[in-house]
Amino acid sequence: MDFELKTLTRTLICSEKADALIVLIPEGLTAGDDALSVLAALAIKSGDLEVKPGKLLNAYRVTGIAATRVLLVGAGDASPKSVRTAVNAAMGALKASNNVQRAVLCLNALPTLQPEAVRAAIVACSETAYAYTTTKSKSAAAKLQQVVVAVDGLANAQAGFDKAVGLAKGIDLAKEWANRPANHATPTLLAGAAKELGKLPRIKTEVLGPKEIEKLGMGAFLAVAQGTAEPLRFIVLRYEGAAKAEAPVVLIGKGITFDTGGISIKPAAEMDEMKFDMCGAASVLGTFRALAELQPALNVVGLIPACENMPGDRAIKPGDVVTSMSGQTIEILNTDAEGRLVLCDALTYAARLKPRAVVDIATLTGACVVALGGVRSGLFSNNEALAESLARAGESSLDPCWRMPLDDDYAEGLKSNFADVANVAGRAGGAVTAAKFLQRFAADFAWAHLDIAGTAWKSGAAKGATGRPVALLLDFLLGQVQAVQAAQPVKASPKTRPARKSTPAAKTRA
Repeated sequence: MDFELKTLTRTLICSEKADALIVLIPEGLTAGDDALSVLAALAIKSGDLEVKPGKLLNAYRVTGIAATRVLLVGAGDASPKSVRTAVNAAMGALKASNNVQRAVLCLNALPTLQPEAVRAAIVACSETAYAYTTTKSKSAAAKLQQVVVAVDGLANAQAGFDKAVGLAKGIDLAKEWANRPANHATPTLLAGAAKELGKLPRIKTEVLGPKEIEKLGMGAFLAVAQGTAEPLRFIVLRYEGAAKAEAPVVLIGKGITFDTGGISIKPAAEMDEMKFDMCGAASVLGTFRALAELQPALNVVGLIPACENMPGDRAIKPGDVVTSMSGQTIEILNTDAEGRLVLCDALTYAARLKPRAVVDIATLTGACVVALGGVRSGLFSNNEALAESLARAGESSLDPCWRMPLDDDYAEGLKSNFADVANVAGRAGGAVTAAKFLQRFAADFAWAHLDIAGTAWKSGAAKGATGRPVALLLDFLLGQVQAVQAAQPVKASPKTRPARKSTPAAKTRA
Protein backbone atom coordinates (compact mmCIF):
# COMPACT_ATOMS: atom_id res chain seq x y z
CA MET A 1 0.00 0.00 0.00
CA ASP A 2 1.22 3.46 -0.91
CA PHE A 3 0.94 6.19 1.74
CA GLU A 4 1.14 9.91 1.04
CA LEU A 5 1.27 12.72 3.58
CA LYS A 6 -0.35 15.85 2.18
CA THR A 7 -1.16 19.31 3.50
CA LEU A 8 -4.84 20.00 2.87
CA THR A 9 -7.32 22.39 4.48
CA ARG A 10 -10.86 21.15 5.01
CA THR A 11 -11.95 23.25 2.05
CA LEU A 12 -9.33 21.64 -0.20
CA ILE A 13 -10.24 18.19 1.09
CA CYS A 14 -13.76 18.72 -0.20
CA SER A 15 -12.35 19.02 -3.74
CA GLU A 16 -9.92 16.10 -3.42
CA LYS A 17 -11.02 13.27 -5.72
CA ALA A 18 -11.06 9.86 -4.07
CA ASP A 19 -13.11 6.70 -3.85
CA ALA A 20 -13.51 7.24 -0.12
CA LEU A 21 -12.96 10.09 2.32
CA ILE A 22 -12.47 9.08 5.95
CA VAL A 23 -12.89 11.95 8.41
CA LEU A 24 -11.99 11.52 12.08
CA ILE A 25 -14.38 13.54 14.25
CA PRO A 26 -13.15 14.30 17.79
CA GLU A 27 -15.01 15.55 20.82
CA GLY A 28 -15.65 19.29 20.66
CA LEU A 29 -15.26 19.54 16.88
CA THR A 30 -14.49 23.08 15.69
CA ALA A 31 -16.80 23.46 12.69
CA GLY A 32 -16.15 25.67 9.67
CA ASP A 33 -18.30 26.74 6.74
CA ASP A 34 -17.00 24.16 4.27
CA ALA A 35 -19.23 21.30 3.12
CA LEU A 36 -17.39 18.73 5.24
CA SER A 37 -17.68 20.71 8.47
CA VAL A 38 -21.35 21.45 7.80
CA LEU A 39 -22.04 17.72 7.22
CA ALA A 40 -20.23 16.68 10.41
CA ALA A 41 -21.89 19.35 12.56
CA LEU A 42 -25.34 18.45 11.26
CA ALA A 43 -24.76 14.73 11.84
CA ILE A 44 -23.67 15.31 15.43
CA LYS A 45 -26.52 17.73 16.15
CA SER A 46 -29.13 15.30 14.78
CA GLY A 47 -27.70 12.42 16.81
CA ASP A 48 -26.83 10.37 13.73
CA LEU A 49 -23.13 10.47 14.59
CA GLU A 50 -21.55 9.76 17.96
CA VAL A 51 -17.99 10.89 18.54
CA LYS A 52 -17.24 7.77 20.59
CA PRO A 53 -14.16 6.08 19.02
CA GLY A 54 -15.16 3.77 16.18
CA LYS A 55 -18.74 4.99 15.68
CA LEU A 56 -19.46 5.40 11.95
CA LEU A 57 -21.75 7.33 9.65
CA ASN A 58 -21.62 6.55 5.90
CA ALA A 59 -22.67 8.99 3.20
CA TYR A 60 -22.66 8.66 -0.60
CA ARG A 61 -22.02 11.41 -3.17
CA VAL A 62 -22.45 14.32 -0.81
CA THR A 63 -23.06 17.70 -2.47
CA GLY A 64 -19.93 19.84 -2.37
CA ILE A 65 -17.57 16.90 -1.71
CA ALA A 66 -15.64 15.30 -4.58
CA ALA A 67 -15.06 11.93 -2.91
CA THR A 68 -17.54 9.21 -3.84
CA ARG A 69 -18.03 7.96 -0.29
CA VAL A 70 -17.70 9.86 2.96
CA LEU A 71 -17.13 8.07 6.27
CA LEU A 72 -17.45 10.20 9.38
CA VAL A 73 -15.82 8.35 12.27
CA GLY A 74 -15.87 9.22 15.95
CA ALA A 75 -12.38 9.73 17.37
CA GLY A 76 -13.24 10.53 20.99
CA ASP A 77 -10.44 12.33 22.79
CA ALA A 78 -8.18 12.07 19.69
CA SER A 79 -5.55 10.09 21.62
CA PRO A 80 -3.47 7.62 19.58
CA LYS A 81 -5.52 4.73 20.98
CA SER A 82 -8.80 6.41 20.00
CA VAL A 83 -7.42 7.24 16.56
CA ARG A 84 -6.43 3.61 16.07
CA THR A 85 -9.92 2.44 17.04
CA ALA A 86 -11.50 4.93 14.65
CA VAL A 87 -9.33 4.02 11.68
CA ASN A 88 -9.77 0.29 12.31
CA ALA A 89 -13.54 0.77 12.16
CA ALA A 90 -13.39 2.84 8.96
CA MET A 91 -10.98 0.52 7.18
CA GLY A 92 -13.04 -2.47 8.22
CA ALA A 93 -16.09 -0.87 6.62
CA LEU A 94 -14.18 -0.19 3.40
CA LYS A 95 -12.56 -3.61 3.20
CA ALA A 96 -15.75 -5.21 1.91
CA SER A 97 -15.95 -2.77 -0.99
CA ASN A 98 -14.43 -3.69 -4.34
CA ASN A 99 -14.45 -0.13 -5.66
CA VAL A 100 -12.14 1.70 -3.27
CA GLN A 101 -8.65 2.10 -4.70
CA ARG A 102 -7.75 5.55 -3.37
CA ALA A 103 -8.79 6.83 0.02
CA VAL A 104 -8.16 10.11 1.81
CA LEU A 105 -7.77 9.95 5.58
CA CYS A 106 -8.53 13.36 7.06
CA LEU A 107 -6.79 14.05 10.38
CA ASN A 108 -6.98 17.83 10.38
CA ALA A 109 -10.20 17.95 12.37
CA LEU A 110 -8.23 16.65 15.37
CA PRO A 111 -7.57 19.50 17.83
CA THR A 112 -3.83 18.89 18.35
CA LEU A 113 -2.19 16.51 15.93
CA GLN A 114 0.40 14.36 17.70
CA PRO A 115 3.04 12.38 15.75
CA GLU A 116 1.87 9.31 17.70
CA ALA A 117 -1.68 9.79 16.41
CA VAL A 118 -0.43 9.96 12.81
CA ARG A 119 1.54 6.77 13.37
CA ALA A 120 -1.44 5.03 14.94
CA ALA A 121 -3.63 5.97 11.97
CA ILE A 122 -1.21 4.74 9.30
CA VAL A 123 -0.37 1.50 11.09
CA ALA A 124 -4.09 0.82 11.57
CA CYS A 125 -4.64 1.30 7.82
CA SER A 126 -1.82 -1.08 6.99
CA GLU A 127 -2.82 -3.74 9.49
CA THR A 128 -6.48 -3.74 8.47
CA ALA A 129 -5.57 -4.01 4.79
CA TYR A 130 -3.14 -6.91 5.37
CA ALA A 131 -4.14 -10.27 3.89
CA TYR A 132 -2.09 -13.48 3.81
CA THR A 133 -1.87 -14.95 0.30
CA THR A 134 1.47 -16.78 0.00
CA THR A 135 0.18 -20.36 -0.01
CA LYS A 136 -3.17 -19.72 -1.70
CA SER A 137 -3.58 -20.85 -5.31
CA LYS A 138 -5.76 -17.85 -6.14
CA SER A 139 -5.29 -14.52 -4.44
CA ALA A 140 -6.92 -11.31 -5.55
CA ALA A 141 -4.77 -8.20 -5.37
CA ALA A 142 -5.70 -5.74 -2.66
CA LYS A 143 -8.16 -3.20 -4.04
CA LEU A 144 -7.05 -0.29 -1.87
CA GLN A 145 -3.77 0.91 -3.36
CA GLN A 146 -3.24 4.39 -1.91
CA VAL A 147 -4.09 6.25 1.28
CA VAL A 148 -3.55 10.01 1.35
CA VAL A 149 -3.16 11.27 4.92
CA ALA A 150 -4.45 14.84 5.01
CA VAL A 151 -3.12 17.19 7.72
CA ASP A 152 -3.05 20.96 8.33
CA GLY A 153 0.76 21.09 8.37
CA LEU A 154 3.76 18.80 8.13
CA ALA A 155 5.62 20.06 11.20
CA ASN A 156 3.93 17.76 13.73
CA ALA A 157 2.98 15.01 11.30
CA GLN A 158 6.18 14.19 9.41
CA ALA A 159 8.00 12.31 12.19
CA GLY A 160 4.96 10.20 12.94
CA PHE A 161 4.43 9.51 9.24
CA ASP A 162 8.02 8.37 8.66
CA LYS A 163 8.01 6.12 11.70
CA ALA A 164 4.65 4.64 10.74
CA VAL A 165 5.71 3.72 7.21
CA GLY A 166 8.81 1.90 8.48
CA LEU A 167 6.86 0.22 11.25
CA ALA A 168 4.11 -0.93 8.89
CA LYS A 169 6.67 -2.63 6.66
CA GLY A 170 8.21 -4.34 9.68
CA ILE A 171 4.87 -5.57 11.01
CA ASP A 172 3.89 -6.88 7.58
CA LEU A 173 7.14 -8.88 7.33
CA ALA A 174 6.70 -10.30 10.83
CA LYS A 175 3.13 -11.35 10.03
CA GLU A 176 4.15 -12.88 6.73
CA TRP A 177 6.74 -15.24 8.20
CA ALA A 178 4.74 -16.07 11.30
CA ASN A 179 1.67 -16.94 9.21
CA ARG A 180 3.49 -19.25 6.83
CA PRO A 181 2.92 -22.98 7.38
CA ALA A 182 5.91 -24.78 8.87
CA ASN A 183 6.84 -26.45 5.57
CA HIS A 184 7.05 -22.98 4.01
CA ALA A 185 9.00 -21.48 6.92
CA THR A 186 11.73 -23.99 7.75
CA PRO A 187 14.91 -22.83 9.51
CA THR A 188 16.62 -22.73 6.11
CA LEU A 189 13.87 -20.61 4.58
CA LEU A 190 13.88 -18.33 7.61
CA ALA A 191 17.61 -17.86 7.11
CA GLY A 192 16.86 -16.98 3.49
CA ALA A 193 14.52 -14.21 4.67
CA ALA A 194 17.32 -12.88 6.87
CA LYS A 195 19.70 -12.91 3.91
CA GLU A 196 17.21 -10.83 1.94
CA LEU A 197 17.26 -8.29 4.76
CA GLY A 198 21.04 -8.28 4.43
CA LYS A 199 20.64 -6.62 1.04
CA LEU A 200 19.15 -3.53 2.68
CA PRO A 201 21.27 -0.53 3.79
CA ARG A 202 23.40 -1.00 6.93
CA ILE A 203 22.29 -4.61 7.53
CA LYS A 204 24.61 -7.61 7.41
CA THR A 205 23.57 -11.24 7.78
CA GLU A 206 25.49 -14.32 8.86
CA VAL A 207 24.00 -17.83 9.03
CA LEU A 208 25.59 -20.65 11.03
CA GLY A 209 24.77 -24.32 10.50
CA PRO A 210 25.08 -27.49 12.66
CA LYS A 211 28.86 -27.77 12.35
CA GLU A 212 29.48 -24.20 13.48
CA ILE A 213 26.97 -24.58 16.33
CA GLU A 214 28.66 -27.76 17.51
CA LYS A 215 32.04 -26.00 17.42
CA LEU A 216 30.60 -23.19 19.56
CA GLY A 217 29.44 -25.75 22.12
CA MET A 218 25.73 -24.91 21.92
CA GLY A 219 24.69 -28.26 23.36
CA ALA A 220 21.23 -27.16 24.47
CA PHE A 221 20.32 -25.80 21.02
CA LEU A 222 21.71 -28.89 19.29
CA ALA A 223 19.73 -31.15 21.64
CA VAL A 224 16.40 -29.62 20.61
CA ALA A 225 17.21 -29.90 16.89
CA GLN A 226 18.43 -33.50 16.92
CA GLY A 227 14.95 -35.02 16.61
CA THR A 228 14.20 -33.56 13.16
CA ALA A 229 15.52 -34.00 9.63
CA GLU A 230 15.41 -30.23 9.10
CA PRO A 231 18.86 -28.75 9.81
CA LEU A 232 19.06 -25.97 12.38
CA ARG A 233 20.19 -22.47 11.57
CA PHE A 234 21.62 -19.80 13.86
CA ILE A 235 20.95 -16.44 12.25
CA VAL A 236 22.98 -13.35 13.11
CA LEU A 237 21.68 -9.98 11.85
CA ARG A 238 23.67 -6.78 12.32
CA TYR A 239 22.29 -3.30 11.84
CA GLU A 240 25.22 -0.85 11.91
CA GLY A 241 23.87 2.64 12.38
CA ALA A 242 26.50 4.00 14.81
CA ALA A 243 30.25 3.87 15.31
CA LYS A 244 31.74 0.39 15.78
CA ALA A 245 32.79 1.35 19.29
CA GLU A 246 29.14 1.77 20.33
CA ALA A 247 27.90 -1.29 22.19
CA PRO A 248 24.95 -2.92 20.43
CA VAL A 249 21.49 -3.69 21.68
CA VAL A 250 20.89 -7.40 21.10
CA LEU A 251 17.49 -8.85 20.20
CA ILE A 252 17.07 -12.61 20.47
CA GLY A 253 14.04 -14.19 18.80
CA LYS A 254 12.93 -17.74 19.55
CA GLY A 255 12.76 -19.50 16.19
CA ILE A 256 11.06 -22.85 16.74
CA THR A 257 9.53 -23.16 13.28
CA PHE A 258 7.27 -25.99 14.46
CA ASP A 259 6.83 -27.36 17.96
CA THR A 260 5.26 -30.78 18.44
CA GLY A 261 6.53 -30.84 22.01
CA GLY A 262 8.99 -33.59 21.11
CA ILE A 263 8.72 -36.80 23.14
CA SER A 264 6.60 -34.83 25.64
CA ILE A 265 4.19 -34.44 22.75
CA LYS A 266 1.40 -31.88 22.69
CA PRO A 267 -2.31 -32.73 22.30
CA ALA A 268 -3.48 -32.88 18.67
CA ALA A 269 -6.09 -30.15 19.09
CA GLU A 270 -4.82 -26.82 17.76
CA MET A 271 -1.31 -28.19 17.26
CA ASP A 272 -1.35 -26.48 13.85
CA GLU A 273 -0.92 -23.20 15.73
CA MET A 274 2.54 -24.31 16.80
CA LYS A 275 3.78 -22.89 13.50
CA PHE A 276 3.49 -19.62 15.43
CA ASP A 277 6.23 -20.73 17.86
CA MET A 278 8.69 -18.71 15.80
CA CYS A 279 6.86 -15.40 16.27
CA GLY A 280 9.76 -14.14 18.38
CA ALA A 281 12.08 -14.72 15.41
CA ALA A 282 9.56 -13.11 13.06
CA SER A 283 9.42 -10.02 15.29
CA VAL A 284 13.21 -9.67 15.08
CA LEU A 285 13.05 -9.87 11.27
CA GLY A 286 10.29 -7.28 11.26
CA THR A 287 12.20 -4.96 13.56
CA PHE A 288 15.25 -5.09 11.31
CA ARG A 289 13.05 -4.29 8.30
CA ALA A 290 11.85 -1.18 10.12
CA LEU A 291 15.40 -0.23 11.11
CA ALA A 292 16.48 -0.40 7.47
CA GLU A 293 13.70 2.04 6.63
CA LEU A 294 14.32 4.53 9.46
CA GLN A 295 18.15 4.33 9.70
CA PRO A 296 18.54 5.30 13.39
CA ALA A 297 22.01 6.01 14.83
CA LEU A 298 22.30 2.78 16.80
CA ASN A 299 23.96 -0.62 16.57
CA VAL A 300 21.60 -3.58 16.85
CA VAL A 301 22.33 -7.30 16.63
CA GLY A 302 19.59 -9.86 16.06
CA LEU A 303 20.10 -13.50 17.03
CA ILE A 304 17.67 -16.20 15.89
CA PRO A 305 18.20 -19.82 16.97
CA ALA A 306 15.94 -21.62 14.47
CA CYS A 307 14.99 -25.30 14.47
CA GLU A 308 12.05 -27.69 14.76
CA ASN A 309 11.11 -29.65 17.89
CA MET A 310 10.12 -33.10 16.65
CA PRO A 311 9.82 -36.61 18.22
CA GLY A 312 12.25 -38.34 15.83
CA ASP A 313 14.30 -41.42 16.63
CA ARG A 314 17.21 -39.23 17.79
CA ALA A 315 15.06 -36.84 19.81
CA ILE A 316 16.01 -35.88 23.34
CA LYS A 317 14.17 -37.77 26.07
CA PRO A 318 12.83 -36.68 29.46
CA GLY A 319 15.69 -37.13 31.91
CA ASP A 320 18.48 -36.48 29.40
CA VAL A 321 21.24 -34.12 30.54
CA VAL A 322 22.88 -31.73 28.08
CA THR A 323 25.68 -29.19 28.39
CA SER A 324 24.89 -25.64 27.33
CA MET A 325 27.32 -23.20 25.71
CA SER A 326 27.82 -21.59 29.13
CA GLY A 327 29.08 -24.92 30.54
CA GLN A 328 26.03 -25.33 32.77
CA THR A 329 24.39 -28.73 32.55
CA ILE A 330 20.62 -29.01 32.12
CA GLU A 331 18.31 -31.90 32.99
CA ILE A 332 15.53 -31.99 30.42
CA LEU A 333 12.48 -33.05 32.41
CA ASN A 334 10.07 -31.93 29.69
CA THR A 335 11.02 -31.79 26.01
CA ASP A 336 8.14 -29.37 25.39
CA ALA A 337 10.05 -26.72 27.33
CA GLU A 338 12.45 -26.41 24.41
CA GLY A 339 12.31 -22.67 23.80
CA ARG A 340 14.35 -21.88 26.87
CA LEU A 341 16.97 -24.41 25.74
CA VAL A 342 17.63 -22.67 22.42
CA LEU A 343 17.44 -19.24 24.06
CA CYS A 344 19.95 -20.02 26.81
CA ASP A 345 22.69 -20.74 24.26
CA ALA A 346 21.78 -17.60 22.33
CA LEU A 347 22.06 -15.59 25.55
CA THR A 348 25.53 -16.99 26.16
CA TYR A 349 26.50 -16.12 22.59
CA ALA A 350 25.17 -12.57 23.13
CA ALA A 351 27.60 -12.02 26.01
CA ARG A 352 30.56 -12.11 23.62
CA LEU A 353 29.10 -9.08 21.82
CA LYS A 354 29.55 -6.94 24.95
CA PRO A 355 26.01 -5.62 24.60
CA ARG A 356 24.44 -2.45 25.89
CA ALA A 357 21.34 -4.53 26.63
CA VAL A 358 19.81 -7.85 25.60
CA VAL A 359 16.10 -8.47 25.01
CA ASP A 360 14.82 -11.95 24.17
CA ILE A 361 11.39 -12.37 22.60
CA ALA A 362 9.63 -15.71 22.80
CA THR A 363 6.28 -17.48 22.68
CA LEU A 364 7.52 -19.22 25.79
CA THR A 365 4.76 -20.31 28.15
CA GLY A 366 1.06 -21.05 28.23
CA ALA A 367 1.23 -19.83 31.82
CA CYS A 368 1.77 -16.28 30.54
CA VAL A 369 -1.39 -16.58 28.44
CA VAL A 370 -3.30 -17.59 31.58
CA ALA A 371 -1.81 -14.68 33.52
CA LEU A 372 -2.15 -11.85 30.99
CA GLY A 373 -4.36 -13.10 28.16
CA GLY A 374 -3.92 -11.49 24.77
CA VAL A 375 -3.68 -7.87 25.90
CA ARG A 376 -0.20 -7.46 27.35
CA SER A 377 3.06 -9.34 26.81
CA GLY A 378 4.90 -10.52 29.91
CA LEU A 379 8.02 -8.50 30.79
CA PHE A 380 10.80 -9.84 33.01
CA SER A 381 14.11 -8.08 33.61
CA ASN A 382 17.18 -8.02 35.84
CA ASN A 383 17.65 -4.28 35.20
CA GLU A 384 15.27 -1.55 36.36
CA ALA A 385 16.23 1.03 33.71
CA LEU A 386 15.84 -1.52 30.92
CA ALA A 387 12.47 -2.68 32.24
CA GLU A 388 11.21 0.91 32.50
CA SER A 389 12.36 1.67 28.94
CA LEU A 390 10.53 -1.35 27.55
CA ALA A 391 7.39 -0.60 29.54
CA ARG A 392 7.36 3.01 28.27
CA ALA A 393 7.88 1.79 24.72
CA GLY A 394 4.96 -0.57 25.11
CA GLU A 395 2.65 2.24 26.19
CA SER A 396 3.78 4.75 23.55
CA SER A 397 3.53 2.17 20.73
CA LEU A 398 0.11 0.80 21.84
CA ASP A 399 1.84 -2.60 22.15
CA PRO A 400 1.80 -2.90 25.95
CA CYS A 401 3.61 -5.26 28.28
CA TRP A 402 3.38 -5.94 32.03
CA ARG A 403 6.26 -6.32 34.48
CA MET A 404 6.36 -9.73 36.14
CA PRO A 405 8.36 -10.80 39.23
CA LEU A 406 11.74 -12.51 39.33
CA ASP A 407 12.06 -13.35 43.03
CA ASP A 408 14.82 -15.88 43.72
CA ASP A 409 12.33 -18.12 45.54
CA TYR A 410 10.77 -18.98 42.18
CA ALA A 411 13.99 -20.74 41.17
CA GLU A 412 13.72 -23.38 43.90
CA GLY A 413 11.73 -25.69 41.64
CA LEU A 414 14.50 -25.70 39.03
CA LYS A 415 16.91 -27.60 41.26
CA SER A 416 18.06 -30.98 39.94
CA ASN A 417 19.75 -33.99 41.51
CA PHE A 418 21.45 -34.84 38.24
CA ALA A 419 22.45 -31.51 36.63
CA ASP A 420 23.12 -27.89 37.48
CA VAL A 421 19.52 -26.99 36.68
CA ALA A 422 16.29 -28.55 35.43
CA ASN A 423 14.51 -27.07 32.43
CA VAL A 424 11.12 -26.92 34.19
CA ALA A 425 9.75 -26.48 37.69
CA GLY A 426 6.20 -27.23 38.83
CA ARG A 427 3.00 -25.90 37.24
CA ALA A 428 2.68 -22.94 39.59
CA GLY A 429 4.15 -19.68 38.28
CA GLY A 430 5.27 -21.31 35.04
CA ALA A 431 5.96 -18.05 33.20
CA VAL A 432 8.15 -16.85 36.07
CA THR A 433 10.10 -20.09 36.51
CA ALA A 434 10.82 -20.11 32.76
CA ALA A 435 12.20 -16.59 33.06
CA LYS A 436 14.24 -17.61 36.12
CA PHE A 437 15.80 -20.37 34.01
CA LEU A 438 16.84 -17.83 31.36
CA GLN A 439 18.14 -15.40 33.98
CA ARG A 440 20.87 -17.91 34.89
CA PHE A 441 22.42 -17.27 31.48
CA ALA A 442 22.12 -13.47 31.58
CA ALA A 443 24.08 -12.60 34.71
CA ASP A 444 26.71 -10.50 32.92
CA PHE A 445 24.52 -7.92 31.16
CA ALA A 446 21.28 -5.96 31.35
CA TRP A 447 18.63 -8.43 30.18
CA ALA A 448 14.91 -8.51 29.59
CA HIS A 449 12.59 -11.28 28.48
CA LEU A 450 9.30 -10.70 26.65
CA ASP A 451 6.91 -13.64 26.81
CA ILE A 452 4.60 -13.06 23.84
CA ALA A 453 2.72 -16.37 23.98
CA GLY A 454 -0.58 -14.55 24.46
CA THR A 455 -0.04 -11.62 22.10
CA ALA A 456 1.82 -12.99 19.06
CA TRP A 457 -1.18 -14.52 17.30
CA LYS A 458 -4.95 -14.89 17.42
CA SER A 459 -6.97 -18.09 17.25
CA GLY A 460 -10.44 -18.82 15.93
CA ALA A 461 -12.04 -17.09 12.94
CA ALA A 462 -9.40 -14.32 13.04
CA LYS A 463 -6.52 -16.82 13.24
CA GLY A 464 -3.24 -15.23 12.28
CA ALA A 465 -0.16 -13.43 13.50
CA THR A 466 -0.48 -9.97 15.07
CA GLY A 467 3.02 -8.70 14.29
CA ARG A 468 3.59 -7.94 17.98
CA PRO A 469 5.88 -6.85 19.53
CA VAL A 470 7.57 -5.13 16.55
CA ALA A 471 6.03 -1.79 17.51
CA LEU A 472 7.24 -2.07 21.10
CA LEU A 473 10.76 -3.09 20.03
CA LEU A 474 11.05 -0.26 17.52
CA ASP A 475 9.99 2.39 20.04
CA PHE A 476 12.40 0.90 22.57
CA LEU A 477 15.30 1.04 20.11
CA LEU A 478 14.54 4.60 19.03
CA GLY A 479 14.44 5.52 22.70
CA GLN A 480 17.90 4.01 23.10
CA VAL A 481 19.19 6.33 20.37
CA GLN A 482 17.99 9.31 22.38
CA ALA A 483 19.56 7.90 25.56
CA VAL A 484 22.94 7.42 23.85
CA GLN A 485 22.87 10.92 22.37
CA ALA A 486 21.92 12.45 25.72
CA ALA A 487 24.85 10.72 27.41
CA GLN A 488 27.41 12.00 24.89
CA PRO A 489 29.22 15.29 25.61
CA VAL A 490 28.51 18.09 23.15
CA LYS A 491 31.59 18.81 21.04
CA ALA A 492 32.36 22.40 20.13
CA SER A 493 32.46 22.97 16.39
CA PRO A 494 35.59 24.82 15.22
CA LYS A 495 33.64 26.55 12.48
CA THR A 496 29.96 27.40 12.30
CA ARG A 497 28.35 27.51 8.90
CA PRO A 498 25.17 29.45 8.21
CA ALA A 499 22.10 27.26 8.13
CA ARG A 500 20.79 26.37 4.69
CA LYS A 501 17.34 27.72 3.97
CA SER A 502 14.71 25.12 3.18
CA THR A 503 11.16 25.16 1.92
CA PRO A 504 8.79 22.67 3.56
CA ALA A 505 7.43 20.11 1.13
CA ALA A 506 3.74 20.13 0.45
CA LYS A 507 3.53 16.35 0.49
CA THR A 508 5.55 13.25 1.24
CA ARG A 509 5.23 9.84 -0.33
CA ALA A 510 6.24 6.47 1.07
